Amino acid sequence: MTGDLEIAQAAALAGAQEALRHFAVVADLPRELKADGSVVTVADRATETAIRAVLTRELPQDAVLGEEHGATGGDAGRRWIIDPIDGTALFVEGDDRWLVLVALEEQGAITAAVAVVPAQARLWWAGLGTGAYEGRVHDGRAVGHRRISVAATGPRTLESATLGVVPDWGRAPAAPLIAAADERPWPLHPPLMVARGDLDLAAQTSGQIWDFAATSLIVAEAGGCYARFDGDGRPGPGASIFARSPELRDAALKVVG
Repeated sequence: MTGDLEIAQAAALAGAQEALRHFAVVADLPRELKADGSVVTVADRATETAIRAVLTRELPQDAVLGEEHGATGGDAGRRWIIDPIDGTALFVEGDDRWLVLVALEEQGAITAAVAVVPAQARLWWAGLGTGAYEGRVHDGRAVGHRRISVAATGPRTLESATLGVVPDWGRAPAAPLIAAADERPWPLHPPLMVARGDLDLAAQTSGQIWDFAATSLIVAEAGGCYARFDGDGRPGPGASIFARSPELRDAALKVVG
């Protein structure tokens, strides 16, 4: 594991520990609505602060972009991208599928990524060109690992493809795509299920760069592919597709385009 990836993992695990502390008393957490209608709590902000503390201690020259605290300066060529609690709507309901996401962007490319599912004590990580892996979390540390990959074989058409959808909570889902594929319930964030071979496709019907930066690299390093609904292969705002194969990605983009 490279130095950057080790730092990304340490930062994400620090955030996971902080988030779990709040999750234990989630029923008592005050909830606010942002301007876009999404939920935020003190846990989101505290988790991002914990992640930033690791990053700024280890790499003070790097820029950081987080969902809650915005952009801070540093080297414009290297930028850490943080989603402290991805799925706050799940978090506040006591659902265990929320994530902590940390990624490093260098010269416009995502080069390191970590996704932790704290309440399930699981994590995933990837480095550019080094593959994707999953492990467990024990006492705040990563233990064990195995390399993961998308399903080696599967359907070539949407009609037979299995799909997991992360909705824009409280708003309409990607209805044309759902009608064209076999939507499945998901015990784990759907892009990660694509990366480990459990689904053929995943769709997130809204988001910002911090929602997609880490998972886009994990899926790509597992042998899959990522694209926004407009076809752009770089993570950014809007809706996104994660697919086992380029053929399924392209078929999905035709439906939603």
